[in-house]
Amino acid sequence: MSDLPEHVRRNRAQWDEWAVDFEGPGQRNWAADEPTWGIWNVPESDLGVLPEQLDGIDAIELGCGTGYVSSWLARRGARPVGIDNSAVQLAAARRFQEQFGIDFPLIHGNAEEVPLADASFDLAISEYGASIWCDPYRWIPEAARLLRPGGELVFLVNSVLAMLCTPDVEDGQAGDRLLRPQFGMHRFEWSDDASVEFHLPHGELIALLRECGFSIEQLIEIRAPEAGEATFPLTTLEWSRDWPCEEVWRARRL
Repeated sequence: MSDLPEHVRRNRAQWDEWAVDFEGPGQRNWAADEPTWGIWNVPESDLGVLPEQLDGIDAIELGCGTGYVSSWLARRGARPVGIDNSAVQLAAARRFQEQFGIDFPLIHGNAEEVPLADASFDLAISEYGASIWCDPYRWIPEAARLLRPGGELVFLVNSVLAMLCTPDVEDGQAGDRLLRPQFGMHRFEWSDDASVEFHLPHGELIALLRECGFSIEQLIEIRAPEAGEATFPLTTLEWSRDWPCEEVWRARRL
C-alpha cells in the first residue's frame, strides 16, 4: 500500500470505514428491476445512461463499490469486471454475487493503474467511483488504454455548479451562491473526513477527453424527479429541480 499515491491511500482507508453505510443501498440496487442513477435514483428509462447494445460486450466498472452497476450489465448480457480501492466494499460485492447468483471478476486495486491488458474492453463505466475519487489526469488516460477502438466511456459525477456552491462543512448542501472559484478546480478536500475528490470544469474535462482520444457524444444534466428523495444530502429537491447537481458524460474511443 505504501507505493500507492497519497490520495489513493487516503481514499482506501476512508472507504473501508464508510463501506458499512453503503451495504444496504448496494443490496437494494442489486435487487432493483431497473437501474437508477445518482442520488435522486433517476430511472435508466428516463436517462439512457447505458449503451443500447450490451449483450456480449466486455465491460469494466472503475470504482465498482458493491458492484451493482456491474450486476446490471451482467443481467443484460455483458461480461463485466469490477475494480475497487476498498477491500471492504468488495467483500460486500462478493456476498451479493452469491446472494443474487451473478458472478463476475472483482479486483482490489487502484483504477488509475488497472492490472489488465490494453484494449480489453468495449465499455468503461463509473458512477461515483473512479469518476470522482481518482485523479482524472490518471484514470481517464487509463480508461482510454483499456478500451478498444469504438469503445464507450460512461461516467456520472457531481455537476460543476454543485461543487462551486457546496460549503466545506459537515452535511453542507449546495446553496444559491458561488463559494469557490471555478478556475483551478481539480482536487477537493473536506473538513469533516480524510477523503480526496477530483472535479474538473467542463472546458478542462473536454480537453482531457479529446487529448486521450475520445469524441464526446453526450452530456446529460440530471434533473431530480418532482417527488424525488435523495440518498445523500448534497442538495435539496428544490435546488436539484432548478439546477443539475449531477451529470453523465458519454464519450467514444476513436
